[in-house]
Amino acid sequence: ALPGADALLIATEWKNFRAPSFEMIKQALATPVIFDGRNLYDPRVLARHGIDYISIGRKGGKRDRRVTKELAA
Repeated sequence: ALPGADALLIATEWKNFRAPSFEMIKQALATPVIFDGRNLYDPRVLARHGIDYISIGRKGGKRDRRVTKELAA
């Protein structure tokens, strides 16, 4: 389901989602953006991989995150 998707939404804390290949994710997504509702990842790591990362509900996180590309309709 990931290849060609406009974004990735994390809504679980399952162990198999804790250490993914961010390079594979970036290559597979049409737009490299992750919305993380479980705060599994370090925002600095995703930034180094060139992935826009929106951490939902994380204290101290940026409040004004903008996706750099318009998502396909």
